Amino acid sequence: MIHHVQLACPPAGEADLRRFYGDVLGMTEIPKPPALAARGGAWFRTPGGDIELHLGVEADFSPARKAHPGLLVDDIDAYAARLAAAGYPVRWDDDFPGMRRFYSEDCNGNRLEFLHPR
Repeated sequence: MIHHVQLACPPAGEADLRRFYGDVLGMTEIPKPPALAARGGAWFRTPGGDIELHLGVEADFSPARKAHPGLLVDDIDAYAARLAAAGYPVRWDDDFPGMRRFYSEDCNGNRLEFLHPR
């Protein structure tokens, strides 16, 4: 079982992370342990509370264009609509049998996959 997935983010980007993962995706920010909080970044929990997404600061940040988390969601059309309304790309892909899915990017350009069983 997976506890969390980590993505990288640029320094001083926490406000953007909170807007994207909190406001747009509806994830809950969870406090980082004090020793880790000093490093920057932010941690979020999925709406179902099953998995955490940790965003860690990299000084020479470059977004993940191929590697990505696959987020299983209940209402994939609502996620697509929220992302599109906020100005993020929504690229549908029908190549995964048994799943509806699309790809998007977070506020830093990291690739994200959203899935829902057909």
